[in-house]
Amino acid sequence: MGYGILTIFGYLRDFLRDWNIEKCNIATERAQQKDFVPLYQDFENFYNRNLYMRIRDNWNRPICSVPGAKMDLVERVSHDYNWTFSHTGRAVKDVINMGSYNYLGFAENTGPCTDAVAEVTQEYGVGVCSTRREMGNLDSHEELEKLTARFLGVEAAMVFGMGFATNSMNIPALAGKGCLILSDELNHTSLVLGARLSGSTIRVFKHNNMQSLEKLLRDAVVNGQPRTHRPWKKILILVEGIYSMEGSIVRLPEIIVLKKKYKAYLYLDEAHSIGALGPHGRGVVDYFDLDPTDVDIMMGTFTKSFGAAGGYIGGRKELMDYLRCHSHSAVYATSMSAPVAEQIITSMKCIMGEDGTTIGRDRIRQLAENTSYFRQGLQDLGFIIYGNKDSPVIPMMLYLPAKIGAFGRELLKRNIGVVVVGFPATPIIESRARFCVSQPTPKRCWTGP
Repeated sequence: MGYGILTIFGYLRDFLRDWNIEKCNIATERAQQKDFVPLYQDFENFYNRNLYMRIRDNWNRPICSVPGAKMDLVERVSHDYNWTFSHTGRAVKDVINMGSYNYLGFAENTGPCTDAVAEVTQEYGVGVCSTRREMGNLDSHEELEKLTARFLGVEAAMVFGMGFATNSMNIPALAGKGCLILSDELNHTSLVLGARLSGSTIRVFKHNNMQSLEKLLRDAVVNGQPRTHRPWKKILILVEGIYSMEGSIVRLPEIIVLKKKYKAYLYLDEAHSIGALGPHGRGVVDYFDLDPTDVDIMMGTFTKSFGAAGGYIGGRKELMDYLRCHSHSAVYATSMSAPVAEQIITSMKCIMGEDGTTIGRDRIRQLAENTSYFRQGLQDLGFIIYGNKDSPVIPMMLYLPAKIGAFGRELLKRNIGVVVVGFPATPIIESRARFCVSQPTPKRCWTGP
């Protein structure tokens, strides 16, 4: 009903804009192109100007500090109902950070990671300005790849400068015409884009539903390709470790059983789970105590638990050798800068305990305790919470469109920063607040071994 009322008023306001009674601030069709296929008249554009604009102040808030346990926000105001913003020159201090992916607290401006990064910056600078295959292959890249492979428990690994491109540019190198991709319906956009760019046939199974997945696998094996009924060249299953909008953990043991039964390949995206899940921080494979070699392609990002940027793919050495020659992200993209690589190396060694301390293990344990405590507290208060009990991503359902803006604003008044999520990131009637629990950095952790 709420969306219905907003939609009716949206059409009324569009009518007023057409007659120049109300000023239109958004992009419109040029008069010379009125007979062309419209560029701006789809539903998402209608949603943006009539619904999203009402609560736009809850997003894109600029911060002016590190994304630690507390952060500072740039204060801004709008005098035209969120169409434009102006900064007041003041900052909102000490806002409790409940929305950052800084799960283990390594995205800080003090401590061993920062000291190591500063030293490397002095030696290497901040840019590489070349691809890995030309003049951009650094010794730190090779060190990081060996360390990542050891951390994951696989033969070899590759690192990339962008997490999104790790999926979108590598999946097309792994599958193509004549291949079948089975994708979870709630997979991240990067996985969806990579699957589409590959040219493979895509079929979607219900979220974490093993019956739905097995039915698709069985039909694919029995019937083969459409029309010709030839066997598929390859069947690739795409799943995530932790689903970023649902907080659910993939049912990996059951998927591995199905993958082996039907001779399919498994691509696991551990963007949110690596570092944040499992007793050793090695992700969902560690969480279920599985053999890493049962996952054909292990993918993850360094943008969350490691406080850096970029992504990785791990697996067999033959797979890495193939990707070095065929991955667009490996061949054409500028390589990861040395300071970013050093941040990952230092934080990963801390997680593995190779820095001579127990800081990494302590933070993983504390994150698990914080997650359980916060999730249980919300449930005790009567909120509807999605996701697995061990997931650091905790979605709290809001549903009503008016609650999206109200919830975000009211929490900010109380110096709590939270991410509120609506369409198109979620179904239009499943708006939510997404809490991301992180590990505050105790001062004792920065005093050295």
